[in-house]
Amino acid sequence: MIQELKNTFDRVYLTIEVDDKNKWVHVNWMGYLTEENIKTGGTAYIDALKKADYQCVLNDTRMIVGGWNHSLDWVVNEWAPYAASSGLEYFAMISNPESFGGSSASKFYEDLKAFQAQVFNEKRTAEEWLRQFSLRK
Repeated sequence: MIQELKNTFDRVYLTIEVDDKNKWVHVNWMGYLTEENIKTGGTAYIDALKKADYQCVLNDTRMIVGGWNHSLDWVVNEWAPYAASSGLEYFAMISNPESFGGSSASKFYEDLKAFQAQVFNEKRTAEEWLRQFSLRK
């Protein structure tokens, strides 16, 4: 089942899917993201991760419009420790390196210390990297 989160304009900005075959939570962000969207969405998919008792997230940001630097401090200093304490160990982020969202992803990756993360340009490569951790148990 896919959970959809919508913004104030009733447009989906995040889908959350617990992937039992791969043993990870797959999230797909889209559109312009406000700080509130990021806080609500980030908390929602970590809650899904915790409930599923998985340690891996496949985070697709290729459909984001604009950057999310406005939320980097919260993501790195508040969300990441919460995510790690909820069981997140491996995080594969798919981004478009030529977008503002891609530059936010690079900054996130540089500053992150709470769990292991990699940034990828292609979904297939991200999935391959994540499977080595998600399917080992």
